[in-house]
Amino acid sequence: MQSQHIILETDELGNIKNPPKLPPNKRIESIFLVVEDINKLDSLVNQPHPDLVGQVQIVGNVFDSVPEQDWEILQ
Repeated sequence: MQSQHIILETDELGNIKNPPKLPPNKRIESIFLVVEDINKLDSLVNQPHPDLVGQVQIVGNVFDSVPEQDWEILQ
């Protein structure tokens, strides 16, 4: 059995928007977990932890502080 994580969205009537392409001639088992309200997720803004607010100061360019070859990013 193979698993695949898919997040589906519904319209205002509960119909699935853009249903995924499924393999032909297979039985699919699914468990639906309703995630947070989409409107709440869209309005989330990254904020620092309250313990760090006002105590951290970024000085200079943080991207140039480490050579790019040390980032271990796939190119």
